[in-house]
Amino acid sequence: MKPLSRRLAGSSTFVAGAGLLLLIGAMALLGPWLYPQGPWSVVATPMTWPGADWSRPLGTDALGRDILAGLLHGARISLLIGGAATLVALCVGIAVGTLTGYLGGWVDDALMRLVDAVQTVPPFLLAIVVVLIVNPSVASIVGAIALISWPTVARLVRAEFMRLREADFVSACRLMGMSPLRIVLVQMLPNAIPPIVVSSSIMVASAILIESGLAFLGLGDPNVISWGTMVGMGRADFRAGSYLVIVPGLAIMLSVLALNLLGDGLNDALNTRLNA
Repeated sequence: MKPLSRRLAGSSTFVAGAGLLLLIGAMALLGPWLYPQGPWSVVATPMTWPGADWSRPLGTDALGRDILAGLLHGARISLLIGGAATLVALCVGIAVGTLTGYLGGWVDDALMRLVDAVQTVPPFLLAIVVVLIVNPSVASIVGAIALISWPTVARLVRAEFMRLREADFVSACRLMGMSPLRIVLVQMLPNAIPPIVVSSSIMVASAILIESGLAFLGLGDPNVISWGTMVGMGRADFRAGSYLVIVPGLAIMLSVLALNLLGDGLNDALNTRLNA
């Protein structure tokens, strides 16, 4: 079998996704350096179309704020929320999935009923309710997205652990007197990592879309700008300047595309049956 690095380098989908994601990451890093005044400053004539003034290559909005500054600063917030929400969801989901998958019995029944209860509510509706109750902020949005995302991770990890707990190497570890905690952390969890890694890239993409939807509805953090915030602000002036919605919309589309390509490439590279 080829080494993982060679399999990843040979995957065109992974390379394309990683390249796009690196570009978006560079945008997020360059934002504060290129536009230290921030995205809210009025800098030029309102409603300047892209290309009309090369000092403002993507134009300005209805208040004269630079669209490119908003795009670069918005990349930081969109990626931050997507990454942080996914990290929290992974921590909760892996913990719950590990307990249910390894212990089984009444622990499995109780925790899976909790998972079922969370999943009975439409995810985006639940996110809206949580943000409205707590008040819109980066932290509340991260928490709301993590709340609707962790059950999927829990089910995935549970399925992997239920498969692995009957494996021969786990039985051998029990016969050797290895503690359950060590079996879970050292033997079983590393073998469950590949599907978790693949799903995490899709979860970041979903989190970016959910945050964009919340911001579009006016439920984003009012103190920061994200791509969803830009789309929401631009909709009122869409007839006069469609670029106000198209530019941040394209950024959202490309980021989601990059993460999905990355996930597909990781899935192909980590699939041992395809690479045997």
